[in-house]
Amino acid sequence: MFKGVLFDLDGVITDTAEYHYHAWKKLAEDLDITIDREFNETLKGVSREDSLTLILKHGGKEDSISAEKFAQLAKEKNENYVEMIQAFSEKDIFPGILQLLKDLKANEIKIALASASKNGPMLLEKMGIANYFDAIVDPASLAAGKPAPDIFIEAAKAIGVSSKECIGLEDSIAGITAIKESGSFPIGVGNATDLGHDIVLVDNTSTLTFAFLEEKWSENHD
Repeated sequence: MFKGVLFDLDGVITDTAEYHYHAWKKLAEDLDITIDREFNETLKGVSREDSLTLILKHGGKEDSISAEKFAQLAKEKNENYVEMIQAFSEKDIFPGILQLLKDLKANEIKIALASASKNGPMLLEKMGIANYFDAIVDPASLAAGKPAPDIFIEAAKAIGVSSKECIGLEDSIAGITAIKESGSFPIGVGNATDLGHDIVLVDNTSTLTFAFLEEKWSENHD
């Protein structure tokens, strides 16, 4: 039986992509640059600074912004984003996740957050689920991010469980690779084309019940 579950945040517990989009859209509009959802897809998984560079290039303004102004714009975007996610609440939790957290607690399974999001702790508080987590890894404390296994190794260590006794929940190939490298058992939220054909997959989080995790663990462990 597994002893810990290590959660990614975006795409597993909730989705902040919509808030990032609106924050970038507002910034772009202030610069008289138009971006749509299709363009926003090119910003997913890209750092704040690189995203801003792409937007400026898109609007033909990359040569007219000083380094000082660039830094100010990046800061402005983050402030807008943080302001927007103040509205986060329990309604933003993906289907099935709250019940899974409750069932894990009831069965004395340790829970950790293994997310690259620096806003992770605040988002858990906003959604009212921070108390379910026994540990939250600070991504800034790590030598390397995903696909390196560091964050999952640290998450298991933080809850006092061997990484080989943990299930890792992820929605990205970088995250799945990190889980595998850490020695934990990966379960992916998504499709085989994106995440691989060699792991347990679910189409959506409503499938992630405690019974499902138990069943898949048993099937893959003697």
